[in-house]
Amino acid sequence: MTFNLLLDLDDTLLDSNIDALIPVYFQKLAAHMAHAVSPDKFIRELARGTQVMYGSMRMDRTLEQVFGENFYPALDLPQADLAAAIDKFYDDVFPTLEPLTKPRPEAIALVEWAFSQGWKVAIATDPLFPRKAILHRLRWAGLAPEKYPFALIPDFQTFHFAKVSVAYFPEFLARMGWTDGPLLMVGDSLERDIAPAREAGLPSFWLSADGQRPPDGVPHGTLADLRLYLESTDLSALKADYSSPAALLAFLQATPAVLHTLSLSLAPEQWIKRSQPGEWAFLEVLCHLCDVDADVNLARVETVLREDKAFIAGQMTDQWAEERQYIHQNGETALGEFFIARARLVDRLRSITADDWKRSARHTIFGPTNLRELVGFMVDHDRLHIQQAMAAVK
Repeated sequence: MTFNLLLDLDDTLLDSNIDALIPVYFQKLAAHMAHAVSPDKFIRELARGTQVMYGSMRMDRTLEQVFGENFYPALDLPQADLAAAIDKFYDDVFPTLEPLTKPRPEAIALVEWAFSQGWKVAIATDPLFPRKAILHRLRWAGLAPEKYPFALIPDFQTFHFAKVSVAYFPEFLARMGWTDGPLLMVGDSLERDIAPAREAGLPSFWLSADGQRPPDGVPHGTLADLRLYLESTDLSALKADYSSPAALLAFLQATPAVLHTLSLSLAPEQWIKRSQPGEWAFLEVLCHLCDVDADVNLARVETVLREDKAFIAGQMTDQWAEERQYIHQNGETALGEFFIARARLVDRLRSITADDWKRSARHTIFGPTNLRELVGFMVDHDRLHIQQAMAAVK
């Protein structure tokens, strides 16, 4: 079983001094765009748009879309009018910020050692930047993506949640294929790395400075300490545990977000392509998840909340693909309906109390259970169909 190592970028793999880097970055970008917008206005709206991204929980909008819908109207300029100049900035000007950063030789050594173990190594950085900016920073770290086969590098074009959100981590795992394999999240920030990763149920290692006290039970230390930890730990025991209500809600939010990202690059024929006979196409997976939420999952939640020791009957839903002719439905419409159905389910679960999650029920297949376990089955169901959808669009 492959081990998955998730590594933060700034001040983990790269000495970036982000508090110094961001102001210079904003100033240079504003100066580059001064032919179209006054620098003061550009920086003000850039900061505001970034904050909107930072707090976004939209399952139906990537961070780039959220940013664009706030930033360009505030400038009173169409995005298309600025696109070429902004793209040129990331090609020509952004690389001049490299002297504000410094590679960490010990980080390069750790990454090379991890790859030599046959592990999957992914860059779990905050996706608040365009992809070009993130790839530049990896090169500054001495970890050029052209050389190192990272399993995933997130960016604001494809991700829906900032790293401070618990939902970022399920989205990340789903984009990696939602493997059952053991994993570890490594980062230097308690707020943006360790706390949300732990809330999502991910094992984590905190790169701490001298004198900093870790939360209880969190392994911590330097990059050298991290390697010792990885060499001395039973890696098979480092499994994600998404059974807490917070983690379950985050995983439920991740599914439509990942399907949305997949849909953005699909040609019309890919919506209905089956990977092999008997498998579902992307459109069929999407319609199935939507109908199960609308016709099964929400009703089950309401039954358990309403009735004492509720009886939950198993339902056969796979045949709906043929009965409801999923393959002939409109993809964009089906995606929109899934966003609505999933939002209703998440909003209902978010409104309940801690005791409600413990409410007991009896399922015809699973026997005695409770609401939290039933929601866990929903997440497991999502997981299987995300893998199916990814296989369909390869």
